[in-house]
Amino acid sequence: MEISAKTAAQLRLTPEEFELIKQKLGRTPNFTELCAFSAMWSEHCSYKNSIKWLKTLPREGKKMLVKAGEENAGLMDIGDGFGVVFKIESHNHPSAIEPFQGAATGVGGIHRDIFTMGARPIASLNSLRFGNLKEGKTQHLLSGVVHGIGHYGNCFGVPTVGGEIYFEDCYHTNPLVNAMSVGILRNGETISATAKGTGNPVIFVGSATGKDGIGGASFASADITGESTKELPAVQVGDPFQEKKLLEACLEVIKTGAIVGMQDMGAAGIICSTSEMSAKGEVGMHIDLDKVPARQQNMKAWELLLSESQERMLMVVEKGREAEVVRIFEKWDLPAAEIGHVTDDGILRFYMNGELEAEIPAYELVLGGGAPQYDRPYKEPAYLAKIKSFDPSAIPEPGDLRAVAEQLVALPNIASKRWVAVQYDSTVGAANSSTNQPSDAAVVLAKVSERSEGYERGPASGQDRSSVKALAVTTDCNSRYVFADPYKGAMIAVAEAARNIVCSGGQPLGVTNCLNFGNPYEPEVYYQFVNAIKGMGDACRKFDTPVTGGNVSFYNQHPGGAVYPTPTIGMVGLLESVKDKMTLNFKEEGDVIFLLGKSNDDINSSEYLHKIKGVEYSPAPHFEVEEEVLLQETVAKLIREKLIDSAHDVSEGGLFITLAESAFPGGLGFDVKAGKAGVRKDAYWFGESQSRVVVSVSPDKAAAFKKALGSLPYEELGVVTEGSFKVDGAKWGNVSDWKEKYDHAIENYMNQLVEME
Repeated sequence: MEISAKTAAQLRLTPEEFELIKQKLGRTPNFTELCAFSAMWSEHCSYKNSIKWLKTLPREGKKMLVKAGEENAGLMDIGDGFGVVFKIESHNHPSAIEPFQGAATGVGGIHRDIFTMGARPIASLNSLRFGNLKEGKTQHLLSGVVHGIGHYGNCFGVPTVGGEIYFEDCYHTNPLVNAMSVGILRNGETISATAKGTGNPVIFVGSATGKDGIGGASFASADITGESTKELPAVQVGDPFQEKKLLEACLEVIKTGAIVGMQDMGAAGIICSTSEMSAKGEVGMHIDLDKVPARQQNMKAWELLLSESQERMLMVVEKGREAEVVRIFEKWDLPAAEIGHVTDDGILRFYMNGELEAEIPAYELVLGGGAPQYDRPYKEPAYLAKIKSFDPSAIPEPGDLRAVAEQLVALPNIASKRWVAVQYDSTVGAANSSTNQPSDAAVVLAKVSERSEGYERGPASGQDRSSVKALAVTTDCNSRYVFADPYKGAMIAVAEAARNIVCSGGQPLGVTNCLNFGNPYEPEVYYQFVNAIKGMGDACRKFDTPVTGGNVSFYNQHPGGAVYPTPTIGMVGLLESVKDKMTLNFKEEGDVIFLLGKSNDDINSSEYLHKIKGVEYSPAPHFEVEEEVLLQETVAKLIREKLIDSAHDVSEGGLFITLAESAFPGGLGFDVKAGKAGVRKDAYWFGESQSRVVVSVSPDKAAAFKKALGSLPYEELGVVTEGSFKVDGAKWGNVSDWKEKYDHAIENYMNQLVEME
């Protein structure tokens, strides 16, 4: 076929990019080559509209074992000769079209990023965004996504230990599905995604290749529209049992020492893994596409190159050890085929039945090589003028605080996510320490003992389980805060993630991010992106949590414009011993309840203001980074010195919701009074001012506790009681009644069976 700028445009390449491709090749590309550039130069693979700003994030730290972006996932030292591998990625567009498979394959893909480095995944988390839960479409998407995550994770055998879900109108068309995986490996046994060694064989392993997922990377780099359902073939199909076999086979083959390099075939499939591994090793490859195991007949070269069929890996193996590797995969009943070899000239040559189909320099395809990098214009969004003009005095204080609290506790963004959580296996592997003892971050045992085929979770033989190291892991982002103030909102996302880890007894280590924004060609959207990156970077530097890697997802749109800017933070922290864990639940009647940090006359961007008062435009809540640093340092000290019995940060819903969530697990109550004059009552109980933590203290430790607080502001709120809520002297009912509302709110929505429009 004749290749023209029109052909390139159909593949989502600009006229300028088409001319650049011709310049780099010294000729007009053929269709297969143009498809390769289309996939590799898509935003999803090349980060062409974001890499300039991503490079400004803090990417180095004393505990990092690989440079940010150097491998498939971040790797940080946790001591005793082990490292933690972690990453978060998006699968938004596929989930919008086919929620079950979109979410399932997102989980499968992120786990492959972990075990392709030689780590065994031990925990899974997610961060989800949907539209209004009263709408049939939202209920359809939520059901499908949760089913997909649960199906894949439960069958694969890795516990889903944490996550977050928000419901906002702007996500109606384009939900966000971000999946995070955490794994453990022994330091020095990492496998790199690098090809090297001229003549070394290139081996394809895992599931056979089909036509599912073709063009997925390009599909993820365009707006969702009414026509997007026509692109349903771009959604991959996953098989978690096949991935479980692939995991075990890969960890076993790594132990042989025969593997030179390995990479998951994720976005853009074979073209991505061959080009990135070759460019990184400054080599080329000769690939015979007709040798790729295929489950459909007569697949074309470009289809084989771009297919995103799941559960596949590309390996470079030491020459002469091919049979040894293939035998292991045969044992696990997985296809394994030698499809080519490494060359020394940096050129990728793809053949089909002996005929050359494509010839491309690997360097020219990849991020950091010849892929274009753009600096997009940006300007302050017009809506920020509305936010700056917000006057809280125009909002009358409610006469019935209890009635407001009853509404708040049942809001989908605040209510228990048990309807979701019960569909996930959170206990498989027996490493999750948070199932019956809730904490602000999920706490997972990290110590592993060696086995011949890999690593198994849990303490080594004869070792006391309570002495085992643990990881605290969390995902956090309140996107309404980021919408209100991209810089401050992104800082808050980092601060809350760190606060959750500290409140759980951990020391924050590092960050992986999933940056979900609208169309980068719109200057107001790009303003949100740039300023969120600046805020994230400044916060990460303040908390000494380098960004180890992550994912950018642009083109998240709805008919009225972009979704809320949603820079999701995945953070990992370390507990030197699992017995250092702190939980959020009140422990004993008579314990004294304190608020650490200061109350502010602040209802900005709160669930109360937005959902109950109906105010769309208000500033981000109060946040000062130095206040946050002091708070976290003090909470860490209190936990270390065993002066507190519980810790729970104040977030969505404000102080009342924090108290209620601390009471629910043990069926205890509280008797509390507002302690600060000059603060309106709705702001005191329902405001979301940052840098605050509720703790409970045994009466015999109260004096030592107060002394240890130093300069940190605090208020003594009241005491833990037997089983009822009492606020400012008024009886607000039994804890069981409140818990009923909290536990079943989402379930009640889902049982309404609203028909899709």
